[in-house]
Amino acid sequence: MRDAVIVETARTPIGKRNGGLASVHAVALSAQILNALIERAGISADLVDDVHWGNVLSVGQQSGNVGRMAVLAAGWPEHVPGFTIDRQCGSSQQAISTAAATVISGQADVIVAGGVEMMSAIPMGATTAVEGAGKSGGPAVDRYAEELTGPGFFGSFNQGAGAERIAREWKLSRQQVDEYSARSHERAAAAQKNGDFDAEIVPITVGEDVISRDEGIRPGSTVEKLGTLKTPFLDGGVISAGNASQISDGASAVLVMTSQKAASLGLTPLARVHTAVVTGDDPVKMLTGPIPATTLALKRSGLTIDDIDAFEINEAFAPVPLAWQIETGASDAKLNPAGGAIALGHPLGASGTRLATTLLAYLQRTGGRYGLQSMCEGGGTANATIFERL
Repeated sequence: MRDAVIVETARTPIGKRNGGLASVHAVALSAQILNALIERAGISADLVDDVHWGNVLSVGQQSGNVGRMAVLAAGWPEHVPGFTIDRQCGSSQQAISTAAATVISGQADVIVAGGVEMMSAIPMGATTAVEGAGKSGGPAVDRYAEELTGPGFFGSFNQGAGAERIAREWKLSRQQVDEYSARSHERAAAAQKNGDFDAEIVPITVGEDVISRDEGIRPGSTVEKLGTLKTPFLDGGVISAGNASQISDGASAVLVMTSQKAASLGLTPLARVHTAVVTGDDPVKMLTGPIPATTLALKRSGLTIDDIDAFEINEAFAPVPLAWQIETGASDAKLNPAGGAIALGHPLGASGTRLATTLLAYLQRTGGRYGLQSMCEGGGTANATIFERL
């Protein structure tokens, strides 16, 4: 019976907005990660059957099928194809799912799954900033107009407003979300100081500089400092820049193949893709999808929440993992143990495989067996993936 295993991972350091990676072209950064991944694995690019590449804002330097362009820029053989996936923030997590399904079905033996996002160069909203796009954000607004304009209207159809709705529904205070955010920075700073991220990161040379550390982590963040920041989505609300994910640059990837293929190449798998699901949820709150996605993943896997040794729930906004934790009852110690996107950053199309890279590294360090990751996504969907360390 065919399966899907991950034999190697690689990611760039996460660059802050207009930081050390800002001048690097999305294709060039992707190419560096592709080459670093196969170099770490010790295989030839000639063996790769396909590249599944996540990206959200596919305009400018990220347009024209950035997945295929990355393959060519990496100097890989022309017979290696590549395509680009947009599942919003879960794009590269979806790439893991499609890669796993493809090798399990026998359509391929070796696939790279990953993604890139250069948000310094391609800002959020860039794909709708075209003539005729209007300000409504698309026809979905018409369908949900009554809910948007009814009591408690938050003024817009966006993720920040959705996060405010979640905070209100789950009764999360400004104190609670800021405490969570300070903890994210504290955990990420500790992991960075301990060298926990070092094995994940591929240093990137930019001019005379070598970028080798995540740039967004702010040691010493306090609830008092965070509490002084404005709440732009709702007057008197709880969501600020300090308890939301950072705008970032970065790329990441994992190498997926069957365990039989890994054995034939002399490679030792890090983990098996145990269960992979995706589901939809309320598109107005937009960010609650990880809750039903986790329920579905556990149901299909036959596991319970207590069987999971670590969770990576993307910190798009602090209320997302907090509401998820309330609903699932997951242990606080297991939730984002090395910090999350509030501290590290969230390069949209790269975040799914970044979470996987960090999660698998954590399981390797601690000896845990199962890890679960999930991400909220624009439009109210969410992927959830369970990995089993081998």
